[in-house]
Amino acid sequence: MSGRFTIVSFHAHPDDEALLTAGTLARAAAEGHRVVLVVATNGEAGLSAELSDGADLGRRRLAELERSAQAIGAARVVVLGHPDSGWTDDPPDGSFCSLDPQAVAAELSEVLEEEQADVLTTYDPAGGYGHPDHIQVHRVAQLAARAAGTPVVLEATADRESVVRATSLLRRLSAVLPTPYLPDLGQAFTPRAEITHRVDVRAHLQAKLRALRAHGSQTGGGEGVRTIAMLIRLPRPLRRRVLGTEWFREVGRTPGAEPLDDVFATLRSGARP
Repeated sequence: MSGRFTIVSFHAHPDDEALLTAGTLARAAAEGHRVVLVVATNGEAGLSAELSDGADLGRRRLAELERSAQAIGAARVVVLGHPDSGWTDDPPDGSFCSLDPQAVAAELSEVLEEEQADVLTTYDPAGGYGHPDHIQVHRVAQLAARAAGTPVVLEATADRESVVRATSLLRRLSAVLPTPYLPDLGQAFTPRAEITHRVDVRAHLQAKLRALRAHGSQTGGGEGVRTIAMLIRLPRPLRRRVLGTEWFREVGRTPGAEPLDDVFATLRSGARP
């Protein structure tokens, strides 16, 4: 099998690619692999301190997505353009999370087939921290990968135990430092024992930071400090620790004694999950 692969990374909103996968994708691009971003919505229902009109915010976020893609080294960006559901218990009819997953999967599988994708990244079943559009990304990606015959599906996630420990620390620090809203993450992301890949992206931190900084509209708005704003302001030693690792669970693969550091390991071995 060729040593050069195509990885398609599927996300819900502009900025998700920077938060969850930018280091891994930048590393893949730097190693000569083809990286394609697919984003389901324009992110027009997000928060912003600068723009209150959804259409204007959506256009701004798409421009930010292009800059993030350049920082990562992505060869192509595809925006499906479905309505952003926002974060609400009652999302509007026709928003992304309410659509038939099969219909959206047909759109994604078309991209996978065009690209002859070797790897598809998606989210874990919880959608990371439970956003309804992230959960829909998970559903859609599983269907699309099966339809297109994409051999490797990686669920971008985080080590649940590490996240819980970090949020506990942040809650203690919130008495003296501004911190983002911290929901209960005890059932979010993926238990450590189920993670198959722990990817070292420290050599690509500058690309990841450029991708995060591209999303300037998402550094303000709402109550408290936004996650991107906090991450890009981390002191250098803490930055490497917090941003230098990305986690995945490969669908169909049994976790080994140590997580893999290569998202293409299954393909290089010639095995199929």
